[in-house]
Amino acid sequence: MSYGSSDRRRFLTVVAVTGTMGVAGCIGDEEVDPEEEDPLDEDDDDGAGGGDTDEDREHHIDVGTSAGGTMDVGLAVEQGVAEESDMLSYSTVESPGYVGSTYRMNEDAFDAAYIDTNTMNKAQQEVDMFAEDPVDQLPWQGMTAFPYSIYMMARDGTGIETFDDLAGASVYPAEPGYSTRATTLDVFEQDPIADVYDEMEIVDADVADAPGLMEEEQIDAAIAYGTPGVGNTGWVVEYDARVDVHYVQHTDALIEAIEGFPGAGLSIYDDDPAETFAWDQDIDTDEIAAWDLTVTVAFHPETPDEAAYELCRVGGEHGDTIRGAEERFTPEGPEDLVQGALEEYPFHPGAAQYYQDEGVWDDENWVVGDRDQVGEYFG
Repeated sequence: MSYGSSDRRRFLTVVAVTGTMGVAGCIGDEEVDPEEEDPLDEDDDDGAGGGDTDEDREHHIDVGTSAGGTMDVGLAVEQGVAEESDMLSYSTVESPGYVGSTYRMNEDAFDAAYIDTNTMNKAQQEVDMFAEDPVDQLPWQGMTAFPYSIYMMARDGTGIETFDDLAGASVYPAEPGYSTRATTLDVFEQDPIADVYDEMEIVDADVADAPGLMEEEQIDAAIAYGTPGVGNTGWVVEYDARVDVHYVQHTDALIEAIEGFPGAGLSIYDDDPAETFAWDQDIDTDEIAAWDLTVTVAFHPETPDEAAYELCRVGGEHGDTIRGAEERFTPEGPEDLVQGALEEYPFHPGAAQYYQDEGVWDDENWVVGDRDQVGEYFG
């Protein structure tokens, strides 16, 4: 695959945009707000949204980005590159969620994409959707963009106090097809809480309908998620405004399940957690235990090393510029770009070189991808 051809790049961009919904089972990711305008519809003098690239720059990358909060971060990173790099240009390409982006990357649709680490782990292990429809090549690790921390809330009056009380309750783990839902159910399937999960009544509904279903008492408990220090995602903000809820107290068994699942990390928030996620009501807790979905910028194996290095450099050195456009981008330095990195999963060589130069590389647990072995990094 050659990225030196602007004609080929324009062709791939058109394919990625017009063919996004053709990927079976890939209907979006957790940030999608059906009432939110598509940022790509807005005019942008800097070329955001797939506009003209700076022909004077040595490298150009097209980056697959799904809707909602992820799109906002993607456009902010694009702006950061435009302002802080003189050798890289970056165009945002609409993509159908994290799973869809993994499949589109496998089809050489773009140079990089926003994909969560749980989806990447599943692709490597060839499980879940990748068991029946595996990819031929993995998206290689690049840099962390932002986390989503996921936790459980219950309607007041349900009698649900702890995680064990969810047995027999109607539980909403987000919309089918969302990465937050998939990660949540993966955690629930772990021992020693699988027996509680087996007794839950899982609710399938669009996120746009979930707040109303909670008001109608058709949902007893639902996940909440957001970026710490920024706030919850849109549909959670809506049910916060419409329904009285409280935190479902975590148990030792839930903590053990989170720690035992390789596709998610564990975070404990004990410093005013309601403020951390910008709740408008008292959620009746001093501590939240969350399973984390880490959203990364992953690279196509054939993306030039210099381009990958430069994007990581911008992310590591100019996070303030990116946050000036979108505060959800959380890394504040090179060490933050590798938070949540997967062990024994290939890093793009350009990204790896940047982390080695910055002294944050873990030589014992991390792997530099070899282009001669692209198809050899599976389970």
